[in-house]
Amino acid sequence: MDITHLTALQTGLAHEVERLNAATSESEIALRKVWVSQYEREIAAEKVFLGLEPVECDMTDAELLAELQGMGF
Repeated sequence: MDITHLTALQTGLAHEVERLNAATSESEIALRKVWVSQYEREIAAEKVFLGLEPVECDMTDAELLAELQGMGF
């Protein structure tokens, strides 16, 4: 799995957070907050695309095992 794009996004986010923390004017702070938010959304979308986000399951382990055994696994 190639996670180069994800790594680049995470690095960009880290740099942008540093710039946000160093920002002094209200307008620059507001602008950088938007950019940080955009990075966070892009990272979340990339994780979903790569299948790195955990999938929620409402079955217990025992229920899953019983279901798989019923399917012949």
